[in-house]
Amino acid sequence: MPADTKAPKKLRNNRAALTHKTGYALRHPSRVIPYLRRAGRDAWLRLRHPDHVGYYRAVMASDTRRNPEAAVGSRTHDRWLALGQMQFDYLIEHGLRPEHRMLDIGCGNLRGGWRFIDYLGTGNYYGIDISPDILMAAKKTLSERRLQDKLPHLTITGDLTLDFLPEDHFDVIHAHSVFSHSPLQVIDQCLAHVGRVLSESGFFDFTFDRTEGTEHLVLREDFYYRTDTLLALARQHGLHAKFMQDWEERPHGQSKIRVSRSPLPTA
Repeated sequence: MPADTKAPKKLRNNRAALTHKTGYALRHPSRVIPYLRRAGRDAWLRLRHPDHVGYYRAVMASDTRRNPEAAVGSRTHDRWLALGQMQFDYLIEHGLRPEHRMLDIGCGNLRGGWRFIDYLGTGNYYGIDISPDILMAAKKTLSERRLQDKLPHLTITGDLTLDFLPEDHFDVIHAHSVFSHSPLQVIDQCLAHVGRVLSESGFFDFTFDRTEGTEHLVLREDFYYRTDTLLALARQHGLHAKFMQDWEERPHGQSKIRVSRSPLPTA
């Protein structure tokens, strides 16, 4: 699909292009060595784990050993708290209620999850992740926040078929910073199956790294998709989908799409 020439320049950048990398290195020389270390690590992990889930599970193991909060994309503890608050506030504004049952795909170390667990009724939170290491960190967050009595479910998974979950069960499904690290076949798998576990009146929110230029990936970790690509993919699986413009006002680098089984409000 041709680039949207009316989109802001930052949404048309191809971060995998040599020209972009060179310019970025000149503007941020202190980040060159960390990037080269990351590239070397990723090359080694790609050799050991040719499948994406195995590869990214190894990435998370490596990152979690250094700092679980940084592993989920938060450079500082304050940023970890702020991003979790942002996720929580947004869903509260969009109708999340204590009696709802919530599935948190890629729950990580409960950056947003601990707030949802605290707010929701006992047993109403279900978090899944591909990384056993980050789930161990999630259990630590749970105990530090003294939320054991809320009986959240924390489960490891190897794919996004969601085949171990019941039909028509979840009112809200959430995936923050998951599809930004996923190839299209993984996103397609999730969208093919999420409608089965979503309630008729529920919705599924996911964030993604957005480009309105050429779709691309950086190393094997960061994937940039056009909005229309993901909207069309959801609709191919019989889901209603819309771009969440109000999320763009939040101080976060990703965009958000909402899908549902029933038609979504246009406003």
